[in-house]
Amino acid sequence: MIANTERSKACLDRIKPHLKQVEAAILEQANAFDPAVSGYIEYLLDTGGKRLRPNLAIVTGGAVGGEPNGEHRRLGLILELIHIATLVHDDIMDGALMRRQIPTASAKWGQSLAVLLGDALFAHALQLTSEFEDSAIPRLITQASKDVCTGEIIQTQRRFDLNLSKKDYFKIIEMKTGALFAAATEGAARISSDDPSMAENLRDYGMKLGTAYQIYDDSLDLLGNEADAGKTLGTDLEKGKLTLPVIHLIEQATETQKTKLNKLIINREPLDTGILAGIADYEGAIERSLQDARSVLREATDCLAGLADTPYRDGLLGIAEHVETLVDSCQVSSY
Repeated sequence: MIANTERSKACLDRIKPHLKQVEAAILEQANAFDPAVSGYIEYLLDTGGKRLRPNLAIVTGGAVGGEPNGEHRRLGLILELIHIATLVHDDIMDGALMRRQIPTASAKWGQSLAVLLGDALFAHALQLTSEFEDSAIPRLITQASKDVCTGEIIQTQRRFDLNLSKKDYFKIIEMKTGALFAAATEGAARISSDDPSMAENLRDYGMKLGTAYQIYDDSLDLLGNEADAGKTLGTDLEKGKLTLPVIHLIEQATETQKTKLNKLIINREPLDTGILAGIADYEGAIERSLQDARSVLREATDCLAGLADTPYRDGLLGIAEHVETLVDSCQVSSY
């Protein structure tokens, strides 16, 4: 399925007022904290971001039927707060110094305070779920939050694990990234419709979209420019996270290359693109990963076949095409 560009743009115009309300609500959340803490929380929230989860919740609400409403905005707000909280914790574990071109909370105030700030924001987001009329939505959000934490735990357990398979990797990223995307689309569908099959299809769309996005992000960690990305890159390999490009690299390497690569990873020696390129077909491993992302995106758009032909459906297709554009932008630079 290919988005009608004109209608996809019309959808974006229609959701702008909703996104502005969500953005304002995000910034207002600092006021819910004690004055001694609110300044720190405000710093975390005032960092912009792509707001993909609120976008998904709002556009899905329109695609399922009618117009997006306050429940969809609330869903997007809560999922974005949870996402921000997870980023605070990610930066601590990865030792990242920059996020969205400003110092991370751990770089600015130290790890101990950053952990507590992430916890506080996480707890506040879950508290907001009590405002939904349908109790199924809080359950969906809390399950997704649990999945995110579980995915991060499994990934941490499997650091420097050379037996990590492609199947293992997909399980991890579906939990740590796909879960919140799926919660946005499934939750929005359940708010607007009683059709369980539609909610399931949209959950699958969100899960696959988030999975493809994480493959892109993992490739960016190897290929990206920190000034353009606005965050610390190159931390995955340094911390022993074997992402899809590296899994492909290990799979396609000769026994001699694999032995050398395994030794470098196990000894936790610094690895850059030049070293990787000298061991095996680094460029081929990256391209295979990006092809996997494109394949998952095609599966995601197939999940939208049952939706009515509206600008909001084209908006969901447009979001998938935007992620594909990001995937296509990943290029192996000269080494």
